[in-house]
Amino acid sequence: MIEARGVIKVFGLRPVLRGVTLTVGEGEFLTLFGPNGAGKTTFLRIVATISRPTGGQIAVAGLPLPARADAVRGLLGVVSHQPLLYGDLSAEENLRFYARMYNLRQPAERIREVLKAVGLHRRAADLVRTYSRGMQQRLAIARAILHDPPVLLLDEPYTGLDQDAAATLDEVLHEVATRGRTVLMTTHNISRGLGLAHRVAILSGGQIAYEAPRDGLDVVTFADTYAEVTGMAGVR
Repeated sequence: MIEARGVIKVFGLRPVLRGVTLTVGEGEFLTLFGPNGAGKTTFLRIVATISRPTGGQIAVAGLPLPARADAVRGLLGVVSHQPLLYGDLSAEENLRFYARMYNLRQPAERIREVLKAVGLHRRAADLVRTYSRGMQQRLAIARAILHDPPVLLLDEPYTGLDQDAAATLDEVLHEVATRGRTVLMTTHNISRGLGLAHRVAILSGGQIAYEAPRDGLDVVTFADTYAEVTGMAGVR
């Protein structure tokens, strides 16, 4: 569903991605690990059609980027560090706004469905500025899946969450992933990243330095591998 071959990204004279080759199959959940500055967010921004690669080839559902970016955007749901929500609107009002952007017909039922999926249906009428960080992140996922996209991109979704909020987000992401979506997630959190993934990869030095199926990996062993590959310790 996502196929990158030799993707390069250079900012000025500074290369960030140095030939990333990675595939994510249909219905697969791949967690991409890597230290700060490794290029994880840059890579996700390219897949999300927000940024253009300097070189290499990338396609989503067989549609090449950036040539078919308009068609690809309709296939994507994106959750980043910022929830992209309006604090002075309620959860329901935020989703109504995005439903209009997605040209959803009769969106009321779908809004109720996604709010229930992320556990916010009882807070639908509350202003988003009254939400905790964890609740805002769950609403951001509701926003991202509102149009039922086949591909979900998650960039460090656990940033700023306490343990309880992160555990709740685990449940939401598991529910989302079991709906057959293709998911590409970046995170520093090894235990949570392993817990959700079918396959894992490590981006280091602008390239994929490690890739393996999730089966058979445990947190301690993978943390040692991460440290060896990147020269840094991961967050367990």
